Amino acid sequence: VRVCEHLPRVSKVMDKISQVRSFYHNNSDHGRADHYMYTGYFPGPDFNPNANPNNDRPAFGSVIAKKLGARGAVPPYVSLPMVHPSAGSAFLGPSAAPFGIAADPSAPNFVVRDLVPPPIIASDRLHDRRKLLSDLDRYRQSTEEEANRTAKSVGVFQEKAFDLMTSPAAKTAFDVSAEPEKLRDEYGRASLGQSCVLARRLIEAGVRCVTVNHSNWDTHDNNFKVLKTNLLPQFDSAISTLFRDLTDRGMLDSTLVVITGEFGRTPRINKNAGRDHWGPSFTVLLAGAGIKGGVVVGASDARAEKPAVNPYRPEDLAATIYQQMGIDGNEEFRTPEGRPVPLVNNGKVIEELV
Repeated sequence: VRVCEHLPRVSKVMDKISQVRSFYHNNSDHGRADHYMYTGYFPGPDFNPNANPNNDRPAFGSVIAKKLGARGAVPPYVSLPMVHPSAGSAFLGPSAAPFGIAADPSAPNFVVRDLVPPPIIASDRLHDRRKLLSDLDRYRQSTEEEANRTAKSVGVFQEKAFDLMTSPAAKTAFDVSAEPEKLRDEYGRASLGQSCVLARRLIEAGVRCVTVNHSNWDTHDNNFKVLKTNLLPQFDSAISTLFRDLTDRGMLDSTLVVITGEFGRTPRINKNAGRDHWGPSFTVLLAGAGIKGGVVVGASDARAEKPAVNPYRPEDLAATIYQQMGIDGNEEFRTPEGRPVPLVNNGKVIEELV
């Protein structure tokens, strides 16, 4: 396996990481490709990529949250340092929605706002506020279906917020400053590195799924300079340290790591020394939780334009993720209208990996 010269540290952990080099789909647009990769479902004709949230199918993290549930006081599904529009719970509702950390863990003043009560509310009044909300929740008694649904959603969010604000365990889990300074330095003090160390900390505390959203890899201009000086150094320190850290703590065997973009980049360099969107051929990395290490699945053709052998799609990634998480991909959810929706849309497990 050849590794780019700008990833010397990642090269040392490639025995733990496997590659699907024959991954593809037939869309190269932001929004639709995001949705496809987050959910395993290509969006329908009414899809609005500018809506937030924009997913008409639940993201992998929401399915995992729904099926496996919360452990302790921490949320089952966390997204940082932002929640992508396609990362939501769709028809699974607020109980499966991601807890979004709208802040950069690498910032000196990083704080998870939702863990701290508003300064005007003293801690001894928080319980009183909760009782008052319960007493005044008259909407729960409404006979109108939509009002009931709205009230239920509000109630779920209120309950989750209260549990977080009153849980010492949750506060500890989100406190990235408790990590040793040396380890944080090894992860890298940029957004990706500190998001990865916080993700490991959250998984260790019982969070079922953490999505780290790292941008901007959209290198239409100066592709080679941006990769060399910015994106790849961050990736090298963050990902290599994550795998070493998970291994040292005995967590890699029970933690599935998936690294992917929404699509690849064009094999042909454009006039701005950049590379554009390319869904027909790219690579996805997987590791841990029963995934074989150091395996290369498939290959692209001589021009890297499309898969040459063993093509796999987002539906197959979904089937593989759910199997490794102990979730039956053949199971169906029901939309509020009663329509059955399978967890996996005719995907097959990437057997070479497991």
